[in-house]
Amino acid sequence: QVQLVESGGGLVQAGGSLRLSCAASGRTANNYAMGWFRQTPGKEREFVARIRRSVDITYYADSVKGRFTISRDNAKNTVYLQMNSLKPEDTAVYYCAAGLYSSREYDYDYWGQGTQVTVSS
Repeated sequence: QVQLVESGGGLVQAGGSLRLSCAASGRTANNYAMGWFRQTPGKEREFVARIRRSVDITYYADSVKGRFTISRDNAKNTVYLQMNSLKPEDTAVYYCAAGLYSSREYDYDYWGQGTQVTVSS
């Protein structure tokens, strides 16, 4: 079992930055690729970024490429999402997930509870 806890969400003005953290616990937490997804009311959860298990190979959704950076610190069992140049359309609940290196929601076995990010215009 892997438990994931996100933190770092909040309210920020457009153009600002936030850094989300996802703390993983469980004996095999570092055995998984990690991903970030987001969801707004009435919409399906969408892929944001992913990172491989043991090497810094990453992939981003086109909507965040060049603005967001995913990273991981395996010694701390933590994954980060640095979000710069935030836009109102980035407003969502952000979830981290552990599973396969994939952009598909169903390839992830474990999910955090989510953290709200609100970007004001």
